[in-house]
Parts: sequence; structure tokens; C-alpha cells
Amino acid sequence: MADARLDGRGEWLVDRIVETHSLVLKSVGGDRAGEAATNRYLGNVSIDPAVILAPAIARTAKAAEGRRVMVAQDTTEVNFAGRARRRKGLGPGGDGVSPGFFIHPQIVIAADEEAVIGIAGAAIWTREPGRTGDHHKRPAEDKESRRWLAGARAAADALPDAAEIIMTSDRESDIYGLLAGRPDRVELVVRAAQDRTLDNGTRLEQAATAWSGLVGCNVAVAARPAGAKGGPQPARTAHVEVRAGPITVLRPKSAARTDPERVTLGLVEVGEIDPPAGVAPLVWRLLTTLPVATAEDALEVVRLYRLRWRIEEVFRILKKDGLDLEASQVTEAARLFNLAACGLVASVRILQLVDARDGSARPATDAIDAAAIAAVAAIGAELEGGTVRQQNPWAEGSLAWLAWIVARLGGWNCYYRPPGPKTMSNGWHRLAERLAGFAAAERSRHPTARPHRALESE
Repeated sequence: MADARLDGRGEWLVDRIVETHSLVLKSVGGDRAGEAATNRYLGNVSIDPAVILAPAIARTAKAAEGRRVMVAQDTTEVNFAGRARRRKGLGPGGDGVSPGFFIHPQIVIAADEEAVIGIAGAAIWTREPGRTGDHHKRPAEDKESRRWLAGARAAADALPDAAEIIMTSDRESDIYGLLAGRPDRVELVVRAAQDRTLDNGTRLEQAATAWSGLVGCNVAVAARPAGAKGGPQPARTAHVEVRAGPITVLRPKSAARTDPERVTLGLVEVGEIDPPAGVAPLVWRLLTTLPVATAEDALEVVRLYRLRWRIEEVFRILKKDGLDLEASQVTEAARLFNLAACGLVASVRILQLVDARDGSARPATDAIDAAAIAAVAAIGAELEGGTVRQQNPWAEGSLAWLAWIVARLGGWNCYYRPPGPKTMSNGWHRLAERLAGFAAAERSRHPTARPHRALESE
């Protein structure tokens, strides 16, 4: 049974993380009493990431009703190298030495509008210390790689009324168990990492060489930092040729014997033509359950794969470019996992507000309580100026309308660069303060009226 008091504290905590753009408990709490209350909540035995995420998942399910959605999956590491002092309950991070843990969310994106609409679930875990033995001899249910299939199943369960669910993921998810065992309701776009054996005796990496190019297009290639695999590389635009066709992959020896012996998929290969001197050509091989018969089909698969990068934006907000989860002074693993879940929900909301600045028709009630709309409208009217650029151009009650108000409160002047995550967080903080003032004034006028929450979490 849900505990309304704990639910309210969790909603308050997510609001405060968005408002303060911080996961430092002293900042989030606001004062010593708030900091202590936050610590008690994170350490409550009735609270875990699933409980924290449940309201966000329910809200996402409603937003996804009747829509074609893309679910991006990926894993990010939270590593406390240099900040290991007094950490409790954490196993080794990716470097095998420093304490850390891992977060693997399913971020839901409107496939056509390309806007983030919520979260369908997340796994948060730490590794056991010591060696784990031969990876290939361990049963599938004991491998970390099970998270990919578990995430696809979580998305199918969390989004029962979505018109279509397409799961998109990078090379690490190229696992036969996922390709063979995906839920019927979930389509796949997976970047290939394995040069798999095909049923015609050839290999996957040679499959497209005999196919004619369907279409040429340009693809933006992100910069690669120093220390990255393959070395540093500046951002560029690559001209590529796209080929596509059907393939049938055979079950590898490492797969579970319960998996089918073969799986028929579509392959879309994106290959760069005439890369710059000294630069390795861009090559994507995308495995998919979507149609690939035409150039339009293939380009849609490429577009959906590129849209996977929206999950990287969530990670940037959650970590060093935003809320800076790795700077948290929380030491115990269970509390850190709960804090990470709160931060994940807050990061998604911040990104939603950034998306909405460009005109989302979604309702403002995706982010605030309906009872606060009138107060927000009054605040927004005060922020409008005398020029056309200083007028809120969006329909009252829409998420875009709310985002414009939040951006103005965050210091945006309606000109030059559009507002980013930091501006949106600052604006949310000021909106919360003003709505709290409205609520206090309302209570003084109607002391017997039931109070309402001004801001509502995801």
C-alpha cells in the first residue's frame, strides 16, 4: 500500500532537485531541517528506486497512450575515483578499482516529434567485488547483459497503450538473447557489434557488399575526445551511402540453448564515402525488426538510431554537466541508489522543459498540478514585454507556454541563444518560490480550504 506521506516527500525531493539544479543534500534541503528530512527519506527501508520511479513511469504511460514511441536504453557509470572515502556497500566501478555503481534507464521519446516524454524504468546496481569467473560459462540470468532484454520487457509492461514501441540501443546491446527474445510489442534498432554468422554461410560484415546503394545522405559525426577509443577526432559531417536488406543470423555457441536456432532481421548499413585523410570511415550496421525494403524505410531506421543520443543528454544533465551525481557526499549504497533515481526523474523533467521551449503542444500538467495553472498565468503575464519577441507565443496551458515562463524566470531575455538546462533549472526554482507565495496567500484568504501542491513531480 502506498504511503501518501512518503510519496509527498519523494515528490518534494524531485521538485527541489530540479529547482536547485543540485544533488548535494545541503542545497536540496534548503536548511538543516530539510537536509535531515531528505536524509531520512533516502534511508527509509520502505523506499527504493522502484518506488521513486513509479509515479514517473505512470505519468509516462499516460503520455505515451496512442503514440509511436522510441525507448532508448543505455548504461552510465557513477564512479567515485578520488572520492572513495567512507563509501559503503559499493563494489568496483568500470575501472575495477574505484567504488561505483551503474544506472541503466529506459528513456521514452516521441518517435515522430523527437521529444523526451518520460521514463519507462531503470536498473541501478553495483558489482560484487572479486572476479566473476568465465563470462561465457555463466547462465544468462547471472550476466549483466540481461539488462537489455529486461529493459525491453519493462518498456512493454510500462507502456501498454502505446501505438508502437521501438527500442534503440548501441553496440553493447548486440546480444543474441535480445534479438531472439524481444517482446512481441517491441521493435528493435540495435547497432551491431558482432560479425555474426549468417544462414547462407557468410558473415554479417560482408552481407551488404553485394547490395546496391539505396540512397546517399549526410550524417553529423560528434567530436571524439582525447583518450577515446580510436583517438581524438573533431566533429564533422559525413557523406554516407545507405544499403539495406534482409538477413538471417544463426545462434552462436555462447547463446542459451533455449533461444531459437536462427532469427531473421533487417540490416541497414551506413558507410561513409571519401572520409577525411587519416580518419577512419563511419560505418554503422543496424539490426532491426522494422521494414527495410525501401530507401524511406532504411532512412527511418537511421533516424531512429540517431535519436538514441537523447539518452546521452539525460546522462549529461544527471552527471558532470548538470546535477553532478558523482559529487554527492552521500556514502551508503542504498541511499545513493535512491538519490540517483530521484536525479534521473529530475533530469528527464529538465530535458522536457528544454524540449518544450520550441513549441510542445503537450499540456503543462505534464509538469505542474492543474490547480497551479491560474497562478502560473498571472506570473507569466508579468514577464511579458512590449515587443513581439517578449510575448509568450504559445497557447496557455501548454507545456511550451510553461517552458517560456520558466525560461524567463531563469534569466532568458527572449533574444539570442535559446535557454538551456541550467536556465530552466534556475527558472523552475524561481517559479516554485512564487507559487509558494501564491499558495500562502491563498491559505490566508481561505484558512479552511484544502491546500494543493503547486508543483507536481514526474
